[in-house]
Amino acid sequence: MAGNGLPSVGRVKLTDLVPAEGLPSDSYKLSVSTLSQSLAQYSAAIIQFPASDGALLRAGLDSARLYFHQKAPYPPADLINTNDPREWCKTSGYYADTQQWQETYDYRPGLTPSELNNTIEFPPAGLPDIFALLGKAARDILDAVSYYLNLRSSPFSDILDNVPLRTREISSSVLSACCHARPSFQGAQHHNFATQEDGQLIMFSDHEHQVDKSLISLVKSDKAGLHIKDFQGRWVLVDGDLGPQEAIVYPGLALYQATAGYVTPALHRTEIGNLQNNLFGRCSLSFKLMPKSMTSLTCSEMRAAGHGVEAQFQLPVPVEDFMQKSHPTDQLFNRQNFQTFNFQATQDGSVKSSMRRRKNDSRSKPLPPSKRLRLEAQRVLKERVQDIADKEGIKLRFCNLKECENHVHTLDSPCASIRMKIGWPSGVPFVHPHDLPNKAKLGFLEAYEPGWTATHDMELSLTEPGQTSQHSANCNCKSCSSYICMVIHYCACLFIYISHHLWRTNL
Repeated sequence: MAGNGLPSVGRVKLTDLVPAEGLPSDSYKLSVSTLSQSLAQYSAAIIQFPASDGALLRAGLDSARLYFHQKAPYPPADLINTNDPREWCKTSGYYADTQQWQETYDYRPGLTPSELNNTIEFPPAGLPDIFALLGKAARDILDAVSYYLNLRSSPFSDILDNVPLRTREISSSVLSACCHARPSFQGAQHHNFATQEDGQLIMFSDHEHQVDKSLISLVKSDKAGLHIKDFQGRWVLVDGDLGPQEAIVYPGLALYQATAGYVTPALHRTEIGNLQNNLFGRCSLSFKLMPKSMTSLTCSEMRAAGHGVEAQFQLPVPVEDFMQKSHPTDQLFNRQNFQTFNFQATQDGSVKSSMRRRKNDSRSKPLPPSKRLRLEAQRVLKERVQDIADKEGIKLRFCNLKECENHVHTLDSPCASIRMKIGWPSGVPFVHPHDLPNKAKLGFLEAYEPGWTATHDMELSLTEPGQTSQHSANCNCKSCSSYICMVIHYCACLFIYISHHLWRTNL
């Protein structure tokens, strides 16, 4: 990334990310660009809070240290975390993970009790105020990512909690006060170790990396130790030089799913090996902006913005199923093939260096005809159709392929007026070109680029992916001229057959 990317994890002021009416300011565009490039390159960014908010975060950390310091050396059995995925939106109060040497107090509005086992529970102070602060910051950051993705304003509001919560509602998002490796905590009997490349022995909470299922996560800690894997597969210490009013932000699996894989989720782990002689351990405040349980993660907004949506993201995924399903990171994420923010350079000078390298690498070998046709259709969508829609003030919202096959034959269909205004070719369903059959892609390209032919800079097959033509099935010649060989062979066979038939007739 040297020369094209950021030299280190990007820093952004939260006040510059707050959206405002009217045209975006230069500071907003620069901050959004820095945030997005940092998330693409490091899967994390540093958010700078105002001084007054930084004081609230520091006070919350001080309160968390005192809260965990007075806890018993070993938690009761009913307070040991079982990692049950069915409890993802029901955790509240204190619990401990003895295997990870970690204690947590979850504050969840609408659920956190004030009393437990007939005893008064004194939680860390200031959690409601910190929850409101970090929740607002997480939503502003999510809107900034949406702006960079060319999505509409607040596109994820339908899957987020109400602000404020309605009566008897329980928050899906959660604020956790955490403590790693408290010396007086005797619950951990076995510790996991990992060795750095330089040979220094350090302790991590887990051999394998962890990934949050949140949309956005914000973490403020009192000591360095959070490592996140960057785009090149290296573990980077992201909170080594945090200021008193700075916090780390990183995306989670839910945002990866909702953006069709365009936003890379953070793979992280926490170093705890250097805390043995520390009185309080490592304390942190972690806020996770979560989707509501009774909603679904869809990529409709991405499709409406003109982004290609791969097959694995086509169907909506219920949040409840998504949270309870295991996601093996070894299968989901191959860092060499990660999709990052896939956009053209905007007028504010933002650069998509990582995607440009991937495109240059892909040119070294020829692409399959169906994929080249798909990429050509996506290019025409961005360069031709989107310009027409912008001039007409039309928001492109594509139809479902099966439903739109009937729309193209009627004048009163839902998409008829849009197709007419933007000059959509007749007979072609009003579907994102990425999802059109190959024959329909050809009609789409010929309509918006007059003179375009299937032989323009490439040979395109009219067959669907996975099918082969009769020519490729029967001919073993190496050059395209072998088609003539096949014709001659066919004519010879036909001549022999006719001659044989005439001979038998004369007999």
